[in-house]
Amino acid sequence: MRICFATNNQYKINEIKTMLPSSVEVVSLEDIGCREELREDQKTLEGNSHQKAEYVFRKYGVPCFADDTGLEVFALDGEPGVYSARYAGNHRDNMANIQLLWDRLKDKDNRQAQFRTVITLIRENGRVRQFEGTVKGSIISELRGDKGFGYDPVFIPKGYEQTFAEMSADQKNAISHRGVAIHKLVEFLSKQNEE
Repeated sequence: MRICFATNNQYKINEIKTMLPSSVEVVSLEDIGCREELREDQKTLEGNSHQKAEYVFRKYGVPCFADDTGLEVFALDGEPGVYSARYAGNHRDNMANIQLLWDRLKDKDNRQAQFRTVITLIRENGRVRQFEGTVKGSIISELRGDKGFGYDPVFIPKGYEQTFAEMSADQKNAISHRGVAIHKLVEFLSKQNEE
């Protein structure tokens, strides 16, 4: 089975390759000749991941899966959510995003939040399946750690004392939203591959 992961992030591709049986070949956008930036202009994580997977499936004719992730802060009615990467503007600026988040939380007592990832898979027959992973935690008011990216230095997962940015990649992947969603996808693909 050959399947495209709608990303050129080699870290993400390597991560999923180690989790799948060798009979499933995961390829990147570059591997299938897709060099354009995939649109993400939907209002939900589900919509964005579906939009990317469907575009690749229709244009390149290969089974595909795509993901989208957002940080949802409960006291802010789920913000930044689908706009997490560009919360502070159309450019991706992690520190500006964190600063805006802190500004909006300054009068709030509730610091609870969750990271949520949605993966959309489109198979050879055009059937669509979505997988979701969440991890609950809280937002702190200082930067801690130098690993990870995005909001990782200010997010402490529930039951832990370290931020995601203080954890090793293996620690984070074992409990993260993306890790949970990927495990569900891998389980599904492994079963399909056995049939």
